[in-house]
Amino acid sequence: MATSFPVPQQQGDACYFALLGLAEHFRSSSPPNYRLCIHCLQGILTLTPHSRIEARTHLQLGSLLFHHTKNIDNARSHLEKAWHLSQPMTSFDDVKFAAASLLAEIYQQQNMENYSKGVLRKAVEISQQSQSAYWHCRLLFQLAQLHAAEKDYISACGLLGVGVDFAHVAGAVYTRILFMLSKAMVSLIDHRLSDVQPVLAMSGQLIDQWNGPPTQKESLRVFYLVLQVCQYLMIGQVKSVKPCLKQLQQSILSITSLHADDDPLPNNPVEMFHWLPKEHMCVLVYLVTVMHSMQAGYMDKAQKYTDKALMQIAKLKMVDSHPILSTFQLMLLEHIIMCRLVMGNKTVAVQEIVQACQLCHQHPNLMATHRPQIHTLLGLYAMSMNCMEAAEAQFNTALRLSTLTELWTFINLNLAIVYLRTNRETDLMGLLERIDPERIVANSHSLKASAYYVRGLQSFFQTRYNEAKRYLRETLKMANAEDLNRLTSCSLVLLGHIFLSLGNSRESINMVTPAMQLASKIPDLHVQLWASALLKDLYHLCGDPVREHEGYQLHTNFSNLLLKDYFDSSQLSAHNLIQWTEGSFPITAFPLSSAVGPGAEIYSSPTITDVLDKA
Repeated sequence: MATSFPVPQQQGDACYFALLGLAEHFRSSSPPNYRLCIHCLQGILTLTPHSRIEARTHLQLGSLLFHHTKNIDNARSHLEKAWHLSQPMTSFDDVKFAAASLLAEIYQQQNMENYSKGVLRKAVEISQQSQSAYWHCRLLFQLAQLHAAEKDYISACGLLGVGVDFAHVAGAVYTRILFMLSKAMVSLIDHRLSDVQPVLAMSGQLIDQWNGPPTQKESLRVFYLVLQVCQYLMIGQVKSVKPCLKQLQQSILSITSLHADDDPLPNNPVEMFHWLPKEHMCVLVYLVTVMHSMQAGYMDKAQKYTDKALMQIAKLKMVDSHPILSTFQLMLLEHIIMCRLVMGNKTVAVQEIVQACQLCHQHPNLMATHRPQIHTLLGLYAMSMNCMEAAEAQFNTALRLSTLTELWTFINLNLAIVYLRTNRETDLMGLLERIDPERIVANSHSLKASAYYVRGLQSFFQTRYNEAKRYLRETLKMANAEDLNRLTSCSLVLLGHIFLSLGNSRESINMVTPAMQLASKIPDLHVQLWASALLKDLYHLCGDPVREHEGYQLHTNFSNLLLKDYFDSSQLSAHNLIQWTEGSFPITAFPLSSAVGPGAEIYSSPTITDVLDKA
């Protein structure tokens, strides 16, 4: 380790500028030579430089070591020195607060959150005293994000509220709205929906009234509309969200046609923030479109936009692999997997579950937040393969790991179907209170409608047909109100089955025919199989051999498709993943890939909170 030695001031200045010039030369070379750049900066510290130069050099070294090496402890040491040296210095904000911000990030990565919060709180206090408006806002955002990551949403909202007031006093309309939308986002994550709407309403008015640069204004509008869409989807209002979703899709088209270079630079430094790059916004809009399509039962549309989004993510990752892209990729996989299962494509679904697990393995924070969803998907896949014991184990694992009310309800609804299909009346009775549609805790319209369907299915299995019809009519009422197409088709075909069991062939046909049409439109291969079996029997009872034969052919075709898919899927090594319930993901068994009937399962969106958390 080099030691410092005294150098005459004039000679020291010359050495400093020479070493700094060399460091910049090595940093900006193509390709960059960070090792020699770091050596040059270390050489500056041997000259016993002025304290300001010393602090800046420690910051430069800490930043280089953090971003371009694995020596995070050495990076932390340099940043601690930069922060300590720069705190009492005046007019030195670029070094002081940059050091604090980066040091807090390192502490957070090393699970030293209390140290991270301590540094940020001190920096926020100093930035307010020194009237450094830009850094004050930036540090408030960072501290709020840290609290949100710890699920301390009340503190996060409080800090964002401070930012709203500060930006308002500073005359920064853009940043004020950005703080407001961030506060609405955190409240949405925390499921405090009553707090969300007033903030969104005021934000929308301010966006409409603000005559700022077009790119900034449209960026805020995309943020606002994404939150509106997510709010509707979280409560299962698939039809009500359509106007907002259409506006969002129009807004993203507008922002992609704008050029930020044409906008004047903000006069107020507090306005120099950006929510997301427009390329990331495009992916996010694809993602919420996929969420809507999956919940509404437009599987082909969901597949189309998933393909577009994943292609865009792959292109962006070649340039800059930002962590948010992996979050978007994982959420797209979660939704398209459910679509594949509905469409009867288990072979692709289980391989995509492996891709999702591999992605989580590469990003441990994603495994921590999404593991319950992974086990839920494995449970749905196991159900579709008629592996009910494995499905139960996966659902119970997901329940043990999850704290999300909506996901709990979603899992319990599917677990109830497992118990129904395996004739486990005692276990089912112990579950009924948690899925009672009249007492359900979740705020989701679609989950409540699904709960009525499961109760109808239970009454059907118990041959309490009148009670089953009552539940299913309630399901249909709720499903039709919000265009929940898959739930509608499942309810219609089950009602058709009930009427057939009661000997009412005409009413049965009136239910099963539209169920088949809707299932074909989705497409839902399982409901098509179920409906074709009923139609075959109905036309036989009606003495219509031609249509009976058509029904027979349809049933045979659907059955063969599902049987082939079942066999192909069971032969894959990925199928064995249904046995994984404990410990880390068995990565050695799955090397990293280059890309990363009456008992029909309930499919919905397990969670959308992570995209909000990261956005």
